[in-house]
Amino acid sequence: MKTHYKSNQKIQTSAVALLNLVFFFSASEQAEAQNNAGIIGIDHVGINVPDLDQGVTFFSDVLGFKPVTQLGPIPLDAGWKEANHINPATGAVTIKMINAGTGASIEVFSYADNKGSKVHPNSDDIGASHIAFYTSDINESVKYLKSKGVKILGEPFLTPSGDTAGESWVYFETPWGSKMELVSYPNGKGYEKSNPKTVLWSPKNASVKSVTADDLDAKKNIEIVKNHLKIWNEKDETKRTALLNQFYASDVEMVDRHFIAIGKDEISKFIVELQTKNPDFRFTDKSVETNHNIVRLYWQFGSKEKPAVVSGMDLFVIENGKIQKLYVFVDGKE
Repeated sequence: MKTHYKSNQKIQTSAVALLNLVFFFSASEQAEAQNNAGIIGIDHVGINVPDLDQGVTFFSDVLGFKPVTQLGPIPLDAGWKEANHINPATGAVTIKMINAGTGASIEVFSYADNKGSKVHPNSDDIGASHIAFYTSDINESVKYLKSKGVKILGEPFLTPSGDTAGESWVYFETPWGSKMELVSYPNGKGYEKSNPKTVLWSPKNASVKSVTADDLDAKKNIEIVKNHLKIWNEKDETKRTALLNQFYASDVEMVDRHFIAIGKDEISKFIVELQTKNPDFRFTDKSVETNHNIVRLYWQFGSKEKPAVVSGMDLFVIENGKIQKLYVFVDGKE
C-alpha cells in the first residue's frame, strides 16, 4: 500500500516558461525525457523526524517554507508494517507536506511511539541522504543560519575546477541531527560553459515565480533594453560596471548560437573583446517590442558611415527589474 497525494496547486503558465520551452526542448528531447515508467520529475522528498512540530517549525520559521497539507494520524496495519520494514510496535504516522519554494516539496512525517532506530546513519552508511537548498549568496545564508543557532559543518567550499567549477557548498544540521546542504553557483557551473546538450535543472533557473507586476510594465522594459545598448556601447569600465549592476541580474545568462556567457563578468569581458575588435562601431536600435516581461530588440552594429555592418535580434527576459536572460540572434550567422 502506498499513500498518494493530490495537491490543488495551480499550474501557472507564463511567457517566460513558454519561451524557455521553445528554446530548450524539441519534440524529440521531450520524448527522450519520458522513460518507460512515465516519470517526469521529482514531486517531493520525504524525511522522518522524531517530533513533527519541531520539524515543521524548523522548515517554516528558520528556512521560511510553508506547510500546506496534513494527513493523519494514520494507524498502520500489520501487513503494511511488515511490507515496509516497520517495527510492529510503532504507532500511527502523521504527515505534513511543505512547499519548499521553487522545486520539489518536502514531506515531513513522524510516527507515534516510534520503535525504530533513533540513530542517524553516518555519511558513509548505505542509505544516508541529504537535502540540498539553493541560495544565491551562500555566505549570507550561512550567517543567517548561524544567527538562528543552526550548526554549520565547516565553511563553504568553492569548487575550483571540473564540471562543478564555480559551485560553493556547505553542510548543516537540523535540530534533530539530520544533515542538509546549502549550495550556490550564481554564475553557473563549469560544465555549462561547453554548451552541453543536457543541463541539470536548478531552482535558480526556474524564473516563473520571480516575475513581478512591475516586470510587465512595457515602458519600464523598453527603458531597460535601451540601457542594455548603453552598456554595450560604454567603453569606460567604471560606467559600464555601474550600468551592468543596475540593469543585469547577478546570474544573467546570455545565450548565443555558439556559446553561453553566465554572469555579468563574462558578459563584460565579451563586450570589451567586441569593442577592441571594432573600436569605431556602435550598437543602435531599429525597433523594440514587448510582450509581458519578454522584450524583442532589433539592432544594428557598425560605424557612423556604415551603421548596419551587422544586424540581428535579441530576446530579453526581465525579472525583478533586471535582465535575467538574453538570447542573441545575428542575421546571416551560421
